[in-house]
Amino acid sequence: MTYSARLANSYFGEWEIYIVTADPADDWPTHCFGRTSPAPTLAERTAALAGLGYEAADGAAWEWMELPNGDMDTVELLASFDVRPVGEAP
Repeated sequence: MTYSARLANSYFGEWEIYIVTADPADDWPTHCFGRTSPAPTLAERTAALAGLGYEAADGAAWEWMELPNGDMDTVELLASFDVRPVGEAP
């Protein structure tokens, strides 16, 4: 089974990655990077996902979106990526 991993800088401007599951949003696996910049590297994102028990799904690629923040000087960034539980067969 695949899930969507989301990387966002919208919560107090700090970067966090979370896994969208069927559970209520308060129970989604989450990792906060504890900083506002720079954006987490691919290696940091991969390590955070592994720490949450997930890995890239076959053929997964990060997709980035810019979301207006109502302020012309800032935008929120959101990235999504397909993942599966570590060790689960494709």
